Amino acid sequence: MTTPDFEPQLVRWRHHLHRHPETGFEEVQTADYVASVLKALGLEVHRGIGGTGLVANLTVGDGKGVIGLRADMDALAITETAEGRAHASQMPGRMHACGHDGHMAMVLGAAQLLRERRNFNGTVRFIFQPAEEHGRGAKAMMDDGLFERFPVDEIYGAHNMPGLPAGHFATRTGGIMASEDNFVIHVKGRGTHAARPHMGVDPLVIAAEIVLALQTIVSRSLDPSMPAVISCTEFITDGIRNAIPSNVIIKGDTRSYAPEVQALLEQRMREVSVGICSTHGAECAFEYTHEFAPTVNWDQCVPTALAAATAVAGADKVDGNVQPMMISEDFGAFLRVVPGAFVFIGNGDNGAPGSTPLHNARYDFNDSVLPVGARYFAELARIRLPH
Repeated sequence: MTTPDFEPQLVRWRHHLHRHPETGFEEVQTADYVASVLKALGLEVHRGIGGTGLVANLTVGDGKGVIGLRADMDALAITETAEGRAHASQMPGRMHACGHDGHMAMVLGAAQLLRERRNFNGTVRFIFQPAEEHGRGAKAMMDDGLFERFPVDEIYGAHNMPGLPAGHFATRTGGIMASEDNFVIHVKGRGTHAARPHMGVDPLVIAAEIVLALQTIVSRSLDPSMPAVISCTEFITDGIRNAIPSNVIIKGDTRSYAPEVQALLEQRMREVSVGICSTHGAECAFEYTHEFAPTVNWDQCVPTALAAATAVAGADKVDGNVQPMMISEDFGAFLRVVPGAFVFIGNGDNGAPGSTPLHNARYDFNDSVLPVGARYFAELARIRLPH
């Protein structure tokens, strides 16, 4: 049983966090608030891990098992457009457009449930991670000795998912979310008057050719059974209406699941870009960086996630073989070091509350999902740390 105020408390926590969003490594007030809640629950709290990250510990009994429950804390640099929303962001140019406010509230709720019920034997570590959105926070926490100072046997995380019915769960064994690599291609030509194109080397035309040629890499250089995406998302020039530019910069990202695919994409993109530039007498500077590791669930941990989800939502609301998605999640960095599993929790679909897409200026976490997620995280502890 839970106290009558449990679900309203989850909403109050979530709405406070939504009103006060902070972006990656700037989550000072967020960490202060989360720490104050955890301390009020009587938990041991450790601050400043990887910058603004924190860990809270709850031990019951004499069990040696330890699991980690992770929530991400950062918001996005987006201006919220939600007229009439009482808990809308009070920070101009910042909003929780990805639901990390809800993720924090769910893990705080799990902490409250586990402290009250004490129906496990061992230690639960509540891990609040900064800077998930740009793939930096997990590494920062681990570089700061996260798992040496606070070792865990397993770690579990979740993300709300618009498009999935509210309160439904979905996961899979193996790769569930892709890696993300970023690229910058700088085409250096020779600018000239727009009426005298033969006097220059037009980097705009060359860059356009590169953008089109990059699309052939997945279709012609990669095994069709290996998923990958190459997306050019920015095209920047120093030209004006009547002047052909000297420089064009192409930016974008790639998504994939396997290190050998990442290596192939980088190699072929470099070869294509340099080759096309050379053909047209332009210079090429090519940069390729690895931002997110793929999120790959461990075989032995997925059954635990499925059992907890089934206990909370019912078997008819749990999909144990969801299609992998090409989105990326910093939780993948943790799974390269310790066993664990990640799940999606439905936020709403087909125009229902919670169905607005992630990273949309009108997005909002669905409050009806909060108790479902809190009970899910608490159930993981009960299952993995039996008393």
